[in-house]
Amino acid sequence: MAFEVLIAGLMWAAQAPPAATPPEIAEFQKRVADYLKIRKDAASTVDTLRATNSPEKIQGHQRDLAISIRAARPDAAQGNIFTPATATEFRRLIQAAVSAGGSDRVKKGLRDTQPSPLPPIAVNATYPVQDPVQSMPPSLLKQLPPLPKELEYRAVGHTLILRDVDANLIVDYMNEAIP
Repeated sequence: MAFEVLIAGLMWAAQAPPAATPPEIAEFQKRVADYLKIRKDAASTVDTLRATNSPEKIQGHQRDLAISIRAARPDAAQGNIFTPATATEFRRLIQAAVSAGGSDRVKKGLRDTQPSPLPPIAVNATYPVQDPVQSMPPSLLKQLPPLPKELEYRAVGHTLILRDVDANLIVDYMNEAIP
């Protein structure tokens, strides 16, 4: 009898619908996927980077990839991925993360690793190579939608950046995201 109850419970769990994704996050994920399609097409026009220890070759590939992506999305603007509705949801998620236990550590970590002065932020701009690339606190990252390996979140001051890792390119950003 206990075995039958266990099987019935497992069957119910398998049929239970997954937790619903908020529509703003689903829209964000769709826009990220659209960016990745553009990026893939743009990357196909750039020579593949072979394994190298040469900073010049790595930076040259990064530059070429960024140029190709910019050409593929010449009208890219702030808010193309972080739409107003998405930005509102992200601010809610970030606020929940920094309001939770241990939030002082998160805020201090974000504050202590900021470049000074803060670099200018613009869509399709290269993240300044002379400035450190701020790592995101894991407790904050856990609250945000996961990203494909080509992209990452970064914080600069109160701004949340969506950065293309291989091109060192600012894909989009939202102001006043980080309290």
